[in-house]
Amino acid sequence: MHDVELPQFITDRNAKRRGRSYVFETLDPARTALVVIDMQRAFVDEGAPMEVPVARGIVPNINRLASAMREAGGAVMWIAMTMAESGPDHFPIYYEYFFQEEGRRRHREALTEGSELHAIYPALDVRADEDLVLKNRFSAFIQGSSDIDARCKARGIDTVIITGTLTDVCCESSARDAMMLDYRVLMPADANATLSDEEHLGGLMAVAQYFGDVRETDEIVALIEAGARGREAAE
Repeated sequence: MHDVELPQFITDRNAKRRGRSYVFETLDPARTALVVIDMQRAFVDEGAPMEVPVARGIVPNINRLASAMREAGGAVMWIAMTMAESGPDHFPIYYEYFFQEEGRRRHREALTEGSELHAIYPALDVRADEDLVLKNRFSAFIQGSSDIDARCKARGIDTVIITGTLTDVCCESSARDAMMLDYRVLMPADANATLSDEEHLGGLMAVAQYFGDVRETDEIVALIEAGARGREAAE
């Protein structure tokens, strides 16, 4: 996992603006989804075309969060970046301007639905009854990228826990857009990964200031468990 923490000036700034350290001090698991972004073999396998080595280290924390969510009655959603040569999954600006030809080919082939590398990394504890959501842009929540917003609204979900890779690209983009769509957003620092500590910290700093709460897995599991106990007591 990345060995970083939010700078004190960010923590102090947030506390001064809000009057408390975190935006969200409780959560209701029944209205919460763990959203696991792009933990596919194309990003997590050793030697994969878009390998993010640190992503292998966050697998235990993602599995722990998923287990806590299931136990508390929450939802777990697995998000898969899905590309194609044409149609809505083409992502033309990204492919035409941000790659050389060989990189473009390898990236698209790895993320084509049905390819071996498109699959979720096998060490992740995916259950057959959980949603697999295909997205065609960095953010899962931006209009036209996927149907995750409709899935969440159908279940009455108002809170999302964003995990996965890359922290500062698809995870941060999804966190930003989820908040813009009025979801409460939490992002566990030790259940997200990217290519360097500096990039990881940059993504977390942006989210922590304007889009949601950045916490550790232990803290979020505690919130999930406390929320479940509160619901049981109320019933």
